[in-house]
Parts: sequence; C-alpha cells; structure tokens
Amino acid sequence: MRPLADPAVPLDRGACESFGLTDMLGADEGEVARVMQICNACRYCEGFCAVFPAMTRRLEFNEADTHYLANLCHNCGACLHACQYAPPHQFAVNVPQAMARVRVRTYKDYAWPRAFGRLYDRAGLTVALALAGGLALFLVLAVMLTGSLTHAPLAGNFYAVFPHNLLAVLFSAAFFYAVLALGIGVVKFWRQISPARSGDTAEAARARMPAAAEALSDVARMRYLGGGHGDGCNEESDRFTLWRRRFHQITLYGFLVCFAATCVASVYHYALGLHAPYGLLSAPVILGAVGGLGLIVGPIGLFWLNLRRDPQHGDPAQHSMDRGFIALLLLVSATGFALLLLRDTQWMALWLAIHLGTVLALFLTLPYGKFAHGIFRSAALLKFNIEKRMPNRLGVGGE
Repeated sequence: MRPLADPAVPLDRGACESFGLTDMLGADEGEVARVMQICNACRYCEGFCAVFPAMTRRLEFNEADTHYLANLCHNCGACLHACQYAPPHQFAVNVPQAMARVRVRTYKDYAWPRAFGRLYDRAGLTVALALAGGLALFLVLAVMLTGSLTHAPLAGNFYAVFPHNLLAVLFSAAFFYAVLALGIGVVKFWRQISPARSGDTAEAARARMPAAAEALSDVARMRYLGGGHGDGCNEESDRFTLWRRRFHQITLYGFLVCFAATCVASVYHYALGLHAPYGLLSAPVILGAVGGLGLIVGPIGLFWLNLRRDPQHGDPAQHSMDRGFIALLLLVSATGFALLLLRDTQWMALWLAIHLGTVLALFLTLPYGKFAHGIFRSAALLKFNIEKRMPNRLGVGGE
C-alpha cells in the first residue's frame, strides 16, 4: 500500500489520484480524505462544527474515518462559503458535497438486510408515493370485500372496520422490523467507526455516560444546524438562516409527539381498559393533533428549503430520497387529519384504509430512506463526544 501524502501539503484532484487515495478508499471516500487533508493544513473552519475538531485528531483518513466524519457533518454549508479553496479554485474543496456522497453510501453499506441497501437508490419520491398508494389500495379493497366503503356512521369506532388485534399485529410487526433493521445497521456502523483499541477501554467507559448526555443534548437542540457562528445554515446562498434547524425541530418533535399519542392510547387500552374511540379532548387525540400539525409544518418547510438549496451544498442525486421521506410524512399527517374530521361520517372506513396504508409505507421505508440519517448522525455525535473526552494521542489539534 502506498503511503498517504503529507497532510501539510494541500492536494488537488490530480495529486489525490497520484497518491492512490481513490484506489485505497474508493472515489467518494477518497474525495473526503483529500478535502480533509486540505482542511487539516488550513484549519480556518476549526470552530465551525464537530467535523473539524474530530478531523484534527487524525493525520490520515481511512474508510472508517470518512464514514464517521461524513455522518458527523450536518451539511450546514458554512465551511463552503468560508473556504478559500472552494470552487472555482483548483483544489475544488466542497466539504458538504463530499460528505453527503459518502453519507448515503454508509446507509447502503450498513443496511440490513444488506441486499436492501440498494433501496437507497430507489426509495425516492415515486417509490414512496407508489408504496403508500399500493398499500392504501390493498386496505381499501379489503374493506370492500368485507363490507362497503360507505356505511352508517360508526361513531369513530375504527375497530368496527379493522379488528384491533389485526391492526396491533400488523403495525407492531412493521414497527419492530424498522427498529430491528435500523438497530442492526447502526451497530455495524458503530463497530466500524469505533474499533476497540488497547488502553482506550477504561477511558472510554468513564467518558461514555457524560458523552451520551451531551450527544442527546446536541440532538435535541440540533446544535450543529446552527451553522458555523450560530446564525444558522446557508441554503441558497451565503446568507444565514435558522429556518432549517427550526423546521427539523418541528418535524422531529412532531414525530415524537405522534409516537407519544400512540403510546398513551396503548396505555389506555391495555392498562386502563379504556378502548377507542377517544374523545376530541382526550390525551391521545390532542397529542396526535399537535404532532400531526408538526408533521405538516415541518416537512413543508423542509421541502421548500430543499427546492431552494444551492446544488453545491449537498448531493443533488439524493433529492428524490429526501423528498420521498418528506412526502410520506405529509401524507401520514394529512390523511390522519382527514380521518379525524371524517371519523363520525359515512367515509370513515375509506379514510381509515388510506391513512393506515400511508403509515405502513412510512414504517417499511424508515430503514431505507432519509430517516436513517438521524440515527447514524446520533451515533457519530456519541463517538465525537466520547473522543473529545479522551487524550489526543497525536498531540496535535483537538479541543
């Protein structure tokens, strides 16, 4: 194996190829290694986000390092606009774009089952809508075979259309499959980016709990979507905006509140013996409505920003995957509100089937779409917060 270049010497693309970085790492990982060596020599952006302090602890960048740094990057765009080596400079340093291309590769490489990683190439807007439409149509046909799409009002009793046990088994299976697939994938990712090393075990164990608490805080606040100076991300230009962080937060907390509504309804049903339908002022309905509103406002905002985002700030090839996930979130929330409004009418069975189809499609695509970025990014933040609490064995850079 040929040695890597001196990290103090910036590399253009030709130098990168001459040193064999792309041969050793692959084209996308090699590009991340190239730009990180340039950034390591410059360090102007060292205080911008977690990527650059993590970078300074390394003189060389192997595949695991590029996967780690790519998922640590939040794609805020600040470093691109601050960089003196950004295009059209001959070094063509574009950290957000290089990281985005490697990031989606990690989702594919660590997907479980592995063959399903190819769905990242296909889990776009068309597939998301087709899957949601197909599952909704299947459930609509099931309703038609057992009765009629129009009926006398059922006072919101969903279980008069689909038995409770059937729904519990069907959606529990889909949900736990998504959790299992994502869990196995992120464990594989963690083992790759955090191999056990002699002398690190005791130090890492002491750092783990405070690091986990800080990582959780970083995720909850979406700290690194604040941009390099806390003024926000760069979207369509070098103008800062906090709307990307706000819309992400609205989406995240909307999703969590909807999940809380499901958990509360489960407690009502199994622990308290209170069965659906629940009143409009009950906790499950209020939580579901608040969360659903978040899953309308947040995704619409993210879609708007996605349409306006400068192509240099990411990987345009991933737009279909991004928009497919946004579309499913919007469909789940919109059909949920339609069901709430029509649950005491003759159209309840139809909208119940449509809503359940979109929810099932969302669950089944969670491990193979944009949702995975939150899971992998959280793992990278945990590693970063453990790493910064440990001695810098290189003796250079660091916090």
